Amino acid sequence: MRFELAVGLAIVLALAPTGGAAQTVDATGRTTYDAAFFQRFQPSNALEIVRRVPGFTLEIAQEDVRGFGQAAGNVVINGQRPSSKSDTIDVVLARIPASRVARVEIGSGTVFGAEYSGKAQVVNLILTGGGGLAGTVTGSLRRQFDGKLLPEGSVSTLVRSGNSSFNAAIGINNNQSSEEGFDRLSALPSGEQIEFRRKFNDIADPNAFASGSWDYKASQFETARFNARYAFDRFRLDQTNDVFLASGVVRDDRLNQRFHFDEWEVGGEVQRPLMGGGIKLIGLATRRDRINRELSLLRVDSEVIDGFEQQVRSQRDEAVLRGLWTRPDLGAWSVETGIEGAINRLRSKVDLFGINSSNVRTRIDLPIDDAIVTEYRAEGFANVSRSVTPKLRVDLALNYEASRLTVAGDADAERSLQFFKPRANVDWRIGDGWRVQASLARTVAQLQFEDFIGAAELANERVNGGNAELLPQRSWEALATIEKQVLGDGQIKVELGYTRTALVQDRVPTPEGFDAPGNLGDGTSKIARATFDIPVARLGIKGGRISGRLSYVGTSVRDPYTGQDRPYSGNSPFVYEVNWRQDLGSFAWGFGLEGEDASTTFRQNELDTFYPGNPYITAFAEYRPTPSTTVTLSVDNLGDIASGRGRLFFAPDRRTPAPFRIEERRRNQHIVPYLTVKHNFG
Repeated sequence: MRFELAVGLAIVLALAPTGGAAQTVDATGRTTYDAAFFQRFQPSNALEIVRRVPGFTLEIAQEDVRGFGQAAGNVVINGQRPSSKSDTIDVVLARIPASRVARVEIGSGTVFGAEYSGKAQVVNLILTGGGGLAGTVTGSLRRQFDGKLLPEGSVSTLVRSGNSSFNAAIGINNNQSSEEGFDRLSALPSGEQIEFRRKFNDIADPNAFASGSWDYKASQFETARFNARYAFDRFRLDQTNDVFLASGVVRDDRLNQRFHFDEWEVGGEVQRPLMGGGIKLIGLATRRDRINRELSLLRVDSEVIDGFEQQVRSQRDEAVLRGLWTRPDLGAWSVETGIEGAINRLRSKVDLFGINSSNVRTRIDLPIDDAIVTEYRAEGFANVSRSVTPKLRVDLALNYEASRLTVAGDADAERSLQFFKPRANVDWRIGDGWRVQASLARTVAQLQFEDFIGAAELANERVNGGNAELLPQRSWEALATIEKQVLGDGQIKVELGYTRTALVQDRVPTPEGFDAPGNLGDGTSKIARATFDIPVARLGIKGGRISGRLSYVGTSVRDPYTGQDRPYSGNSPFVYEVNWRQDLGSFAWGFGLEGEDASTTFRQNELDTFYPGNPYITAFAEYRPTPSTTVTLSVDNLGDIASGRGRLFFAPDRRTPAPFRIEERRRNQHIVPYLTVKHNFG
């Protein structure tokens, strides 16, 4: 009911009269916003500009997606996607000073190449040709509820000389947080308390990066790029537990986690004219090393009575080579075709030990705890599009993917997979600010190599089995989008979709008796989403703007234990977000609230449900003493809302209808204020 009301409100807004447009629309359907459009917000970098594009939602692609094709987000720069994968698009945009942005174009993904085919909106950030040095310095100071003050900062520079641009950046994020809460373990159906655990988590996640790039552009089809990056992360958690047992015994438990991550990436591309278009070659090599150490001890009077220790070492390598040819004017068609080859390899070794009261460590064997997973993949693609009429554009695409996947070590498995992935998209600008898009596509999910490897979760006292027989799910997706300009540069968008998926990737039992990632049968997803970005100056509120999104994704698949239909594991059906911002010259202020429904993971003998702290409220006040300097005071979790988690346990598994035990968890980071100063130079 909530979503129906929200969509109804959006439709009412859509019928509002369209005012004078603050943007232009070309023959391909691209809407252009000049840099002057964003001056009211006094942005310091390109990221803040992109986030102010009316009706646009930035899509952050996952870093661990293999290859280039599925790693594309929905932003390009000067018509080209960044050739780096480990730097997410928000990080790349944050390094570009706002003064170097000439304009922003937004249009259907079909306009920007095969990688973006079918995306409803893609932003093209056009940079100025101005030379010289420009950059951004950012510093912030956060205060945790326990009084800790946490500084962090970054600096980035952009130098342009002739046809070349040089970008360098370095940043240190001193991420730390503290949270307190409790766990309550009770017997069912009596509700009698078995354990009560009072917990305090001290979390530190310092990370840093250094990156640089060189870009060269002499003409549309004479370009080159080289980029390199190094990053590290040193996550640390220290958890203290005061555990009160029903028997009267009090334990003093400890959990320590030390996760070390190092990443190196080098890549580049070169493009030359060919046959009226351009031929481009892109290469990338990445290595990620992880060492995760965990220690869980149960203690009475400071004496260890039981415990576990786990160490996970892994190395992830990727090498990608992608070649493509593009011609925007082959007859009436825009054409792009090419091929991509990739080699991905994960080497992982897990060592799990039990610790007894004499402090003797005994190794515990897990199924597939020492393995090498290798994938050789090739994908050919072709994308053609044309404007049938000045207002109607059609895009057709066909990809063919072939791969060979092997698992060696504790398990031996090999399989070869081939998939055709067609896509069709229609984009129709009706007039008077209305736009309609419809697409139909076949997609194939990527497998997570870590799902092949077994490991323990010491924080949750359970084991995840590995599954060497895991297969990628494949889907047919249909999506329709309706957009409407309102109140000048405002916009609302409604999306309706339906997806049918074969071999749904979820949780399944293994022959060894563990719960592991695996494939179920056919599943469906029903999608209804609305986004809105509305200026309210015409309602008498100068500089005000309200934006947000409402999303419903209902999923269904047959459960292997109960035989009943249920949602996909981890799916949160309803998600909402509302933001208010008002710009008044040198001052700005705003607030936001967001939330989502609970999500459940359906395991072998457990229903694990996460309850987000709703609503999560943020607020800010901003002062710009000069056009180059911004001072912002922000507050996170203004409502001081705790998140929750509920775990229902079944014996021997969920074929037993009634649970025998329940665990309730509550965690709260409390109110977190922080001060940020940004300064642009050049």
